[in-house]
Amino acid sequence: MCGVAGWYRRGGRPVAEAAIARACDTIEHRGPDDWGVHIDRDFGFGMRRLSIIDLAGGHQPIFSPDRRWAIVFNGEIYNHPELRPELEAWGWQFATHSDTETLLAAFVRWGDAAWPRLEGMYGAAIWDAKERRLTLARDPLGIKPLYYTQQRGGLAFASEIRALRVLPEHEFTIDERAVHDFFSFGHVQKPRSIWREVKSLEPGHVLHLGAEGEPEIARFWQPRFAVAAGKSEAEWIDETRARVRQTVEQHMLADVSVGCFVSGGVDSSAIAAAMSRAASAPVKAFTVGFPGTSIDETESAARIARHLGMEHIVLPLEPVAAGDLLPAVQASFDEPCAATAAVPIWHLSRLAAEHVKVVLCGEGSDEIFAGYKRQRTALRAAQLAPLLSALGPLAGALDRLPGALGGSARKFRQAAELRSSFQRFFSGTTITNPWVRERLYTPSFHARQDPPDNFANLEAEYFSDPEAQRLDPLEQFMLADITLHMPGSLLNRTDRASMAASLEARVPFLGHKFVEWSLTMPREMKLRGRTGKYALRKAVEPWLFPGALHSRKLGFQLPFAEWFRGDFADFAQAAWAGSGASRAGYLQPQAVEQLFAEHRAGRANHGRVLYAVAMFAIWWDQTFACEPAQLQRVAAC
Repeated sequence: MCGVAGWYRRGGRPVAEAAIARACDTIEHRGPDDWGVHIDRDFGFGMRRLSIIDLAGGHQPIFSPDRRWAIVFNGEIYNHPELRPELEAWGWQFATHSDTETLLAAFVRWGDAAWPRLEGMYGAAIWDAKERRLTLARDPLGIKPLYYTQQRGGLAFASEIRALRVLPEHEFTIDERAVHDFFSFGHVQKPRSIWREVKSLEPGHVLHLGAEGEPEIARFWQPRFAVAAGKSEAEWIDETRARVRQTVEQHMLADVSVGCFVSGGVDSSAIAAAMSRAASAPVKAFTVGFPGTSIDETESAARIARHLGMEHIVLPLEPVAAGDLLPAVQASFDEPCAATAAVPIWHLSRLAAEHVKVVLCGEGSDEIFAGYKRQRTALRAAQLAPLLSALGPLAGALDRLPGALGGSARKFRQAAELRSSFQRFFSGTTITNPWVRERLYTPSFHARQDPPDNFANLEAEYFSDPEAQRLDPLEQFMLADITLHMPGSLLNRTDRASMAASLEARVPFLGHKFVEWSLTMPREMKLRGRTGKYALRKAVEPWLFPGALHSRKLGFQLPFAEWFRGDFADFAQAAWAGSGASRAGYLQPQAVEQLFAEHRAGRANHGRVLYAVAMFAIWWDQTFACEPAQLQRVAAC
């Protein structure tokens, strides 16, 4: 696991080694064990290494025997031991045991046909000194980040944006569309970034850039639904069990200790159980708890760990000073992040990093096995849409049901009125509704960025492909989760929060061949009534005690009801009022203050949007003020 950075300045203008070294230094947290830089006239790249495989021999950059090719690489290739014999038979003479050299050999041998053959997570950069050609590639699901910016005829790239911002001759301006993304969804929708000049290389894509011309970007993988017929329920369950064991064992490949996150839910329990069956010694399992709150999962996680014979390490999280916590969490990101789950993952990663260098976690299971309530809601809305349409104005009577029931009915009716499940996805993953944004945004910002047909516009932007339009409603929603929500929010928060602690987080459910197989599973094996992840649950049950998987799904979240009062609210309001963000022209200060007042008085629950406001204000000041004590070692400007 590493962080990478590079600059193809082009035009014969030399790249200074100091510039690449400085860029790599800003992402030292991604790789504190080792570093390396290579300069070739108007091209240079480097890396920071967290040593996981071939501890002694895996120093990067790695070169081909003739030194024509060089690579820096962030990630892991889990099937590299299986690829090496074929590459050796072809004639490659390996100088190391590292997966980095295997990746380089595979690319030299097969070109872009190598990428689908790799099982792993990666953001890779390969330099061809003879052709003076740069290749960038990102893994199929977007587990590892890779950003790039084109300026002054050149192209720079890095694992994190902060490494780009220290390069000379580069300018960065805020993209107000990205600001709208953030206050709509809690994160910036990819491939945009918070900066107009920076994009992320999309998952499953490869970029080539020569000495002249524009970059050529091509997709080498995409998820496809292709339901397989002819298998019984028992066969699907048995195959699920076998494939979970296989992908978990594959993801345990390392020359250091590997632990896991355990919450007591289906996903982490499946990972923990498969690890325990494969490991030769007790596995270290890590849990974060919220004592005395409604979302504490410590006891259910402890029962799982005891049953599996794991060494269980728990971090009880008591309410802490928001002024200490929130800036530290936001400093792990170089874009504003309103994912509340980043807070417990940040804490959990710091705990795990005291004991291991690698953890396995259960991200991705909900997306590929229909585990989210929002997916089920979208499916029911699509099924009932014709009935509600036939009822016409009478359907509005549902809104007049008392209390929360009426609110839920109104949301459901609004979802049913949307044209597709792609639009329901965008509606269902927002952190603010259109009325709050209209109230919150300045009039000019609202007029430019939040049109009434916003969801239809987003569908046209991301899912206009006829093949996507032909998917059934559940498949549409799952495709949006896999291609947008996962890389944009879920995997981004996991990568940044874990790497801030120099911890490698691996996601066995997201090996791309495992995902391909999951998309052949019929709906009834994923969703059975109101139960998601049906086959996965049945596959894991024999590994656990009776009733182990019956607890209510909670997931990583903050206890907002208990925490976002008092100190948290005081800090959030002060952070906003004192920040340059309050004077940037995006939000109306008076409207923000009114939301705080309503929240404090208990007239409305604005916790999510106020958290977003606070994190945006913190990001703004960390980015533009560059206070070293506030940014700590993981931030740069």
